[in-house]
Amino acid sequence: MIPSSTVILGVDPGTVVMGYSVIRCTGQKIEMLHMGTLNMSWEHDVFERLQRIYKTMDEVIRQFQPHHFAIEAPFFGKNVQSMLKLGRAQGVAIACAMQHNLAVTEYSPKKVKMVVTGNGNAEKEQVWGMLQRLLQLTEKPKGFDASDALAVAVCHHYQQQSPLAGLTNKSKGWEDFLKKNPERVSAGKLPNPPTSLKGGLKKGK
Repeated sequence: MIPSSTVILGVDPGTVVMGYSVIRCTGQKIEMLHMGTLNMSWEHDVFERLQRIYKTMDEVIRQFQPHHFAIEAPFFGKNVQSMLKLGRAQGVAIACAMQHNLAVTEYSPKKVKMVVTGNGNAEKEQVWGMLQRLLQLTEKPKGFDASDALAVAVCHHYQQQSPLAGLTNKSKGWEDFLKKNPERVSAGKLPNPPTSLKGGLKKGK
């Protein structure tokens, strides 16, 4: 069980736009402290983008001193290159969090939607509408990347309050991806399977 007052940093990783949000939870009350995006569309060098991700995460962590770091897992799509790029962005954000000794938890997009709205296939607009009601927000997000990050943070809060919530909708992750894409195995087009990192990375699926 989390302490009576806890700060959670939620991240929606991306190689072009990354969303992040910070919430403070006191009992059942959730207060949004910050929500923003990092736009890297003008930066063409992939390694400089990764550096900006690390620096931004470092600044946010130093400013808000979160107790928990929650991040959305990469979506297992059919574009291998996009998956690899997104995996790099996620890895850099996770590395920064672990450098600050934060426990890291990863949630699938479907899991986040299920916990926040009760529907694992909810549209982004529906997720934001629920977040507005839960947190009594009136301002509009700076793009859905920011609101998705807020949803990840809120999801983590509820999961900490009730770890068994949504267990029937558990994602099978990599194994599920392999079953849905058998042609990738014979074609030899699979990226390396994700591995758990020592030091606090947990699956929240």
